[in-house]
Amino acid sequence: MRRPVARKLSVLAVSVAVVSVGASAPPSTASGGTPAKVPVAVGYGGAVASVDADASAAGIDVLRKGGNAVDAAVATAAALGVTEPYSSGIGGGGYFVYYDAKSRTVRTIDGRETAPLSADSGLFTENGKPLAFADAVTSGLSVGTPGTPATWQKALDAWGSKRLGTVLKPAERLARDGFTVDDTFRSQTAANETRFRYFPDTAKLFLPGGQLPVVGSTFKNPDLARTYAQLAREGVGAIYRGDLGKDIVATAVKPPVDPASGWKARPGKLSAKDLAAYRAKIQAPTRTTYRGLGVYSIAPSSSGGTTVGEALNILERTDLSEASRVQYLHHYIEASRIAFADRGRWVGDPAFEDVPTKELLSQRYADSRGCLIKDDAVLTSPLAPGDPRHPAACGGAGTAAPTTYEGENTTHLTVADKWGNVVSYTLTIEQTGGSGITVPGRGFLLNNELTDFSFSPANPAVHDPNLPGPGKRPRSSISPTIVLDRHGRPVVALGSPGGATIITTVLQTLTGFLDRGLPLVDAIAAPRASQRNAATTELEPGLYDSATRTALEAIGHAFTLNPEIGAATGVQRLPDGRWLAAAETVRRGGGSAMVVRPAK
Repeated sequence: MRRPVARKLSVLAVSVAVVSVGASAPPSTASGGTPAKVPVAVGYGGAVASVDADASAAGIDVLRKGGNAVDAAVATAAALGVTEPYSSGIGGGGYFVYYDAKSRTVRTIDGRETAPLSADSGLFTENGKPLAFADAVTSGLSVGTPGTPATWQKALDAWGSKRLGTVLKPAERLARDGFTVDDTFRSQTAANETRFRYFPDTAKLFLPGGQLPVVGSTFKNPDLARTYAQLAREGVGAIYRGDLGKDIVATAVKPPVDPASGWKARPGKLSAKDLAAYRAKIQAPTRTTYRGLGVYSIAPSSSGGTTVGEALNILERTDLSEASRVQYLHHYIEASRIAFADRGRWVGDPAFEDVPTKELLSQRYADSRGCLIKDDAVLTSPLAPGDPRHPAACGGAGTAAPTTYEGENTTHLTVADKWGNVVSYTLTIEQTGGSGITVPGRGFLLNNELTDFSFSPANPAVHDPNLPGPGKRPRSSISPTIVLDRHGRPVVALGSPGGATIITTVLQTLTGFLDRGLPLVDAIAAPRASQRNAATTELEPGLYDSATRTALEAIGHAFTLNPEIGAATGVQRLPDGRWLAAAETVRRGGGSAMVVRPAK
């Protein structure tokens, strides 16, 4: 059932603005001090939303000085490499979605890490058996060719207005002068303490004086400040063709492990040839329509755009605005289950796999799968995939395969500028703390992104599109999304970290905002459910400890508790031309929403 959303969004925008009066942008990072975190801000001149106040302030600083959304996005991302080093940094990769206000078009950059050119399908097997996940993560073997620096340069060259050196300045200053340690940074360090101690350079940086960083203390990273200064002078060629790249390769090939630790840090296969061959790819986005709006996201190698898009197409035929909360969540969970079943069978790196992207996003295929959903019954997982090239009504094709594990830590930022350009950008080093290996003297961690590959076929009877290969990009769930109205103007942009839960977080936030009439900050804050073609659906406490859970169980759902799912941010264009920035209210200690000029 289709229904108009334009009038509803206008009313919704007004209600958000009312509750947001008083939200203000902090001073420029140049003036010193850590800005206060606020989850929602409304105003003019542009907006930034991220998980961290210093990072959001870095983006605002660039916007204030005449930079556009792309410039501010790179500045924010670089600052997150300082304050969120366990989630992002120049040792990782990500996906960048950009809306150009002048042409009213959306373009994207695939900045995903790649496997070494010497890798094959047996990358994570020893003696014919898959490695234990923990052994693979904390090793050089898990390190892919970093894509983040190339993404920054590609975005600036294509759509930015500032030089890389200019937009790196706030982050360089932040790394040199330091930021204030909060509970999240300390707890994430504590969770990684054992493996960080395997590597003397990591322990020296993140366990100063051999101890966990103290909440309220100032954490400085002078090595990273010098690295950013080098990138500012020499450009990203210092990584892909220069001495910084040589240090990355040497660290991955021979991880500098403490011999006394007893840890077997398996050597990686990364080479100088891999760095020289790396390219961040500008490509067309995925696109589907939902309630008359255009929904744009990232195409494979990420599965985010196809999986969110397919689920939205399935939900298109149900009026979620009139459904009860139980029926809304039931249909959302089942649509997620079906879309994940198809994701596992069909999505991989399109340079290596024949990915039916167009067919996965067709309404015809969604209808053929959506008819599986019943109001009073639950589908069994793992559910068999369908065949998007030959849709069969209410049918499946082939053998079901479970969803493989993805690390849950990443970070997302959303930016808009005074010209109406928008960026939705998710970047990552995969696991919290990545590989755990710091490049000596450089101040950043290397990714463990190659563990997003299947270590072995999820089901030996079915082709697995996500096995490793030479130069191949591992499948991702990253889902940076931009929604446009019928005239090609932005309505909302958002995204989230969280491994495979990214897809369900983005989907639930979109439907909460577009269908259920929640203000953006409330749609982000709402308790989440995540179904990924598994026997049970994960619920956050707000749903797990509720009567809604009992009602869903009566239909046949089964649940497990997940304390925290995702950490989204978004921006919304209001009818009067103001921007609204929104972030988490509680998750990860709350996010940071800022605007250049707050509304009075």
